[in-house]
Amino acid sequence: QVQLVESGGGLVQAGGSLKLSCEASGRTFSSYAMGWFRQAPGKERDFVAAINWIGGITYYANSVKGRFTISRDNAKNTVYLQMNSLKPEDTAVYYCAADLTRSIPVVAAPYDYWGQGTQVTVSS
Repeated sequence: QVQLVESGGGLVQAGGSLKLSCEASGRTFSSYAMGWFRQAPGKERDFVAAINWIGGITYYANSVKGRFTISRDNAKNTVYLQMNSLKPEDTAVYYCAADLTRSIPVVAAPYDYWGQGTQVTVSS
């Protein structure tokens, strides 16, 4: 069993920055890939970024490429999402997820565990 707890969300003006954190517990964090997804009201949960188990491979959605950076610190059992140049369309609940197979999915279905989400609101 894996427990994921996100933090770092909040209200920020357009052009600002936020850094989300997701702390994992319950199993060996360094053995699985991690992803970030987001879901706006009335919309599906969309892929944002993913990182492999050791941090050497990352993937990003085109909408966030060049603005967001995913990273991980296995010693702290934590994955991060640094979000810069935020836009109103980035407003959503952001979720982290863990995949235990060491693949790096860019869709939601393969992920095994999910956090409860953290709200990010970007005002114009």
